Amino acid sequence: MTDIVSPLPTLARYAIMIDVGYIYAAAGEVLFSVGSRREYRVDTDKLIQALTRHADGLVRGELLRVYWYDAARDRVPTIDQRVIAQMARVKLRLGNLNARGQQKGVDAQIRADMEALARHRAITDAVLVAGDEDMVPAVEAAQAYGVRVHLWGVEPPFGTNQAERLVWESDTVEILDRAFLEPYFTRIPPPEPVPSAPLAPLAPSAQPVGVPSPAQLFERRHGTRPPHRPASHPALSHPPPGQPAVSQPSLSQPGLGQAGLGQPVPGQSGLGQSALGQSALSSRLGPDRQRVEEAGEHVAQKWILTRGEDNIRDLLPGPILPPVIDKELLVEAEKELGASLRPYQEAREWLRDAFWERVRRQFGIGSGRS
Repeated sequence: MTDIVSPLPTLARYAIMIDVGYIYAAAGEVLFSVGSRREYRVDTDKLIQALTRHADGLVRGELLRVYWYDAARDRVPTIDQRVIAQMARVKLRLGNLNARGQQKGVDAQIRADMEALARHRAITDAVLVAGDEDMVPAVEAAQAYGVRVHLWGVEPPFGTNQAERLVWESDTVEILDRAFLEPYFTRIPPPEPVPSAPLAPLAPSAQPVGVPSPAQLFERRHGTRPPHRPASHPALSHPPPGQPAVSQPSLSQPGLGQAGLGQPVPGQSGLGQSALGQSALSSRLGPDRQRVEEAGEHVAQKWILTRGEDNIRDLLPGPILPPVIDKELLVEAEKELGASLRPYQEAREWLRDAFWERVRRQFGIGSGRS
């Protein structure tokens, strides 16, 4: 009689699919009673790690990857989204954000990914963090290929924040409570209004104390310069009485260095030797500070125009840039300059300071240094 061997248990492989619009809005409501992302900050890296650990404890299998579904205007990623895209085993998916702040195309992306993973047997389980009823077709499509769908939601302050039919169709339901989310969300305090001191009325002919007149400003800008006095060279000064004058070699004679004084330089004229010396000195000192600062301001201005003010505002208050963004700034500036700044730590600090100076000026914030 042949013994029947039971098949080995199949190791679960799962993907975590996060509707960012849902989890951010629901967490903002339960934690701060607000609905706008601009009113709080999210430690996204640690939040994703916490969700991954939580899933590992429930599903007990191999994580394929995390899918992060968000939206951006014209699908141009924001600063935070660029950082997320660099994370290991995290796939950024972007829908479009319309003028009303509504995300479009995210539901279709979730359904396409979930159905493709199920059809190719890439996963056995899917953890879905969402609440919209539009997710029901994605759940049904995955279940048709034998995938178990675990629905996660955020604890609502009252009532429910997930569609009833979506809850019905899912295999299991898990609620993330306030204590789970609280460490990763921080409320941004509203700016305090600065009281303005009342201005005392001035007489028509009175000049404010300490304010220079236009004539004084013009005088400072175009003031007379002291007369130029050529410096006397000891070797070219007149000899004392009673001693014969000694003729000095001309600096323009071939074979003499610019330092002159009769020392020949093989194969170089005096002016050529000087130019080579200045070039070598400039190479040792690094790039010109003014050019580096101009490049930093230009990159900041370009990002404000192309990535949008809301995107750049997320970098404030600074002065530390996320590593991904700091690298992008360095690469963009090197393209502007046509030279590498990597060997010059001080030049990179000039670049960052100029970048922040332009960003703070854009939003009317006092300057600071990194």
